Amino acid sequence: MKVLLLCNKPPYPAVEGGPMAMNSIVNGLLEAGHQVKILAVNSKKYNVSLKDIPEDYLQRTGLELIDVDLRVKPLQAFKNLFSKKSYHVERFVSKDFTQRLVEVLKKDSYEVVQLETLFMTPYVEAIRKHSKAVIVLRAHNVEHLIWERIAKGTKFFLKRAYIKHLARTLKNYELTAISQVDGIAAITRKDAAYFRKYCATTTIDIPYGVYPEDFTPNYEIEGQPQFYHIGSMNWIPNEEGIRWFIENCLDTVVEKVPDFVFHLAGRNMPEWLKELKNPHVNVIGEVPDAKEFVANHDVAIVPLLSGSGIRIKIIESMALGKAVITTMVGAEGILYEEDSNIIIAENKAQMAEVIRRFNENPALAVEVGKAARKLVEEVYDNRKLTERLLLFYAQIKPSSKITFV
Repeated sequence: MKVLLLCNKPPYPAVEGGPMAMNSIVNGLLEAGHQVKILAVNSKKYNVSLKDIPEDYLQRTGLELIDVDLRVKPLQAFKNLFSKKSYHVERFVSKDFTQRLVEVLKKDSYEVVQLETLFMTPYVEAIRKHSKAVIVLRAHNVEHLIWERIAKGTKFFLKRAYIKHLARTLKNYELTAISQVDGIAAITRKDAAYFRKYCATTTIDIPYGVYPEDFTPNYEIEGQPQFYHIGSMNWIPNEEGIRWFIENCLDTVVEKVPDFVFHLAGRNMPEWLKELKNPHVNVIGEVPDAKEFVANHDVAIVPLLSGSGIRIKIIESMALGKAVITTMVGAEGILYEEDSNIIIAENKAQMAEVIRRFNENPALAVEVGKAARKLVEEVYDNRKLTERLLLFYAQIKPSSKITFV
């Protein structure tokens, strides 16, 4: 089977959530013996050079990067206030991308064209015109829900009003776009249920998958547990959550655990964090090996207040046998058992209390980490998820020429 993936950013290197989710699909399909071709948006914000991508990966995927200017332009952003179009989506519309897509579709025949994120759906019309392929939307999030949550948490009224406008136009677009594809592969059950509520498009949930054997857990904690967070800070919900934890929870945590230190790693640390002078926060920034960083720490804190989809860094921490403390929003999409394989803390008192418990009883963190690893092995093995995705392709259009090799 030949699958064409349209990606809103390069899937390689897989150093943040979106690319990691895309790359897990790519690896799963290739391992199952299918052919994959990738066209990806390359922007200044997330820029990749083909020279930095291994030749083997390029040969196996035929990856092509098309430069698209995704910069927010103040005048266009202002004009959008008087438009019903989604400014989020409009920035991804590119003549160059369309032209190359048409050339690729004319050259080869594909059974499936998979759109990685909502932002690739403007190209449905071109796909329909030049291909008979099944079109699948890989929904990493319910995109407008992220912005609705961000709007609720924004204090400055003018900024809040503008974000509400962005959320409203994005919602209108999203609820229309999901009816224009043949199938939706949502990343969580909750997101899949949401889409089913608003459209008749065949929908399934395919979460982010890992290869458990690539994650070697170490269940030993020497001394007091090391608490950490890792995630790209240019994703607004990550920065919002970390700010909330530092400004609202940290003092209460330190009252209970005076020598508490929160180790922060990730790309694009904002200036306010770089300049933070707090002995209880160790701002590390981007690390050369995220897996090694997680392996060298003990308990993940993921204090998300907004967002949608699944938290890939949580899955990877669980795969490494780490205990995870997060919010209800952070745990959305994960088939967890509270207080067994994940710990939910919704406010500063709960955060402080669970951190105190783990600090005083590291064996408890080890127990939660072992249960987390078991969940990953049972539910989030990428081979099992790829099998489900392939069956979904066939289900969408059983009379098509989709074949399995």
